[in-house]
Amino acid sequence: MKIPKIIEQKKQIGKPSFSFEIFPPKKEETLKNIDETLEMLCDLKPDFISVTFGAGGSVRNSKTVEIARKIKETYGVEPVVHLTCLYYSKEEIKELLKELEASGIENILALRGDRNPDYPTKNDFTYASDLVSFIKSQGDFSLSGGCYPETHLEATDAITDIRNLKKKVDAGASHLISQLFFDNELFYRFYEKTRCAGIDVPIDAGVMPVTNKAQIERMVNLCGASLPVKFEKMLRKYEDNKAALLDAGLAYTINQVVDLIANDVDGVHIYTMNNPAVAKRICDSIRNLV
Repeated sequence: MKIPKIIEQKKQIGKPSFSFEIFPPKKEETLKNIDETLEMLCDLKPDFISVTFGAGGSVRNSKTVEIARKIKETYGVEPVVHLTCLYYSKEEIKELLKELEASGIENILALRGDRNPDYPTKNDFTYASDLVSFIKSQGDFSLSGGCYPETHLEATDAITDIRNLKKKVDAGASHLISQLFFDNELFYRFYEKTRCAGIDVPIDAGVMPVTNKAQIERMVNLCGASLPVKFEKMLRKYEDNKAALLDAGLAYTINQVVDLIANDVDGVHIYTMNNPAVAKRICDSIRNLV
């Protein structure tokens, strides 16, 4: 089922969509053990699970498709395949789309992808909107896109960033998933700006559970998310006590998710970092909300 349809069905019963992101393990031997993670996550009954896609290598050898196929065929959960475009040609993307179609996978998160100095970029796609337009010309896929509540790091300003997001939607993206953020007010203001700009597709709020300080600092550096004062106080107080930071961080995340749901967001997308135990603790706390 296509993601906008899933969101619409949840909206009809007064609930947001609730979903997870996972990433393919880098080591082959770890990939063999992904079933345990998938089984635990799928038991939590998410509306869909997105699978990230790295730069470089052959699109046909991507572990992403293998895992997405398993999510759909073995566990009966709708997968969303991330697809980046900076490092692939149109022909390579065509090959992957044929594989997805043959596997019955119809949902794609179309992304430009982060720049990686270890891989040479190709010239067929410059922006995610280019990829969206190309995929729309190739088949009947449902396309999601990424968005930045606090503005993309490479954008000249917030207005330009929203205009570029509108181009992505106009090109065919019918659903958006936000980058992580820790201050819900920033997401609400961003959401309002998208509506003023004529962007009317569902937007899922991307939330990353706080499990350790180094992880959060690394992600903040990558995406430019700001840290609220109360969040920074929490990190400082418990940074030397891993168990306490996990408890405090999950309490913060759960409060963040409850507030988002109370404010009628379209959906909540949890960046699980392949940690099903953390995802379960969140789900156990909001089971009657989603």
